[in-house]
Amino acid sequence: MSYAITAQARTEIGKGSSRRLRHAGKVPAVIYGAGKEPVSIEFEHKDIINIQANADFYTSDITIVLDGKEVKVRVQAMQRHAFKPLIEHVDFTFA
Repeated sequence: MSYAITAQARTEIGKGSSRRLRHAGKVPAVIYGAGKEPVSIEFEHKDIINIQANADFYTSDITIVLDGKEVKVRVQAMQRHAFKPLIEHVDFTFA
């Protein structure tokens, strides 16, 4: 199954800006990989909360639509809230 997430590039980086994003219902994330510059992104929490429940989400390529360009990625790590059903941060690698 293929998954697609619409994201925007992030310019502000740090704990404070990440907290503001989470409070606004967004998830901070980063895309990194060998030979490419890391890209900080943000996307809506509602876009990932349901699709991350599928087991093949973690093993298949995901398409991130970043500023009109499609980028193929894989989930590397995901940080969740301790007791709420919230995603706090996602690390993606270039596929």
